[in-house]
Amino acid sequence: MALILNFDTSTEKASISLSQNGESLFLAENHEQKDHASWLHQAIADMLRQAGHSLRDLQAVAVAAGPGSYTGLRVGMAAAKGFCFALGIPLITENTLKIMALAAIRQAPGTGLFCPMIDARRMEVFTALYSSDLVELMAPTAMVIDQNSFTQTLSEQRVSFFGGGSNKCKPLLVAPSAAFIEINSNAGYLGILSFSRYLQREFTDIVYSEPAYTKEFYTHTRK
Repeated sequence: MALILNFDTSTEKASISLSQNGESLFLAENHEQKDHASWLHQAIADMLRQAGHSLRDLQAVAVAAGPGSYTGLRVGMAAAKGFCFALGIPLITENTLKIMALAAIRQAPGTGLFCPMIDARRMEVFTALYSSDLVELMAPTAMVIDQNSFTQTLSEQRVSFFGGGSNKCKPLLVAPSAAFIEINSNAGYLGILSFSRYLQREFTDIVYSEPAYTKEFYTHTRK
């Protein structure tokens, strides 16, 4: 039995899931982004108590490594590394965009490609492209969206756009093959991916692991 604690604090919604062999047993969400740090540890304690488990029962901890909110990524990674150090269990990291893509494939199955988008500054998004069987076709990147974005891809096949960054892109991506869908991505989908990584022993080095920021941190502070 692989009991894995999964959590995602990388976007405006945080979520945690306790999964067993890839099946989510318990799920909790927080929709106040500014409260992710204060919410996370108490939510984990409450979930484990509800499930009748303790931290010592865990076989691994999995965290969404980004891209996303810089603060949220640091909160999640620090917590995950802390649990793994203290418990002597492996750390599993997964790209947030891949988690979102899996959620979309499960919730809105169909042909074509899946394009998760996380909001960044102005008309920039963190994005990637996945096939309907979750093969990565375009690596996660920070992209400024304009009317020429994805032109060739959209001329060849249907692309489903989704996530917090997709709404601002909708007026620009007007090809008939561009679809905009609503999905609910959460740590339950991370639990599916983390179990696969657990079976393959695809663990992340606890000492050297860091968030997948994808781009440099931006600040208004003058140098």
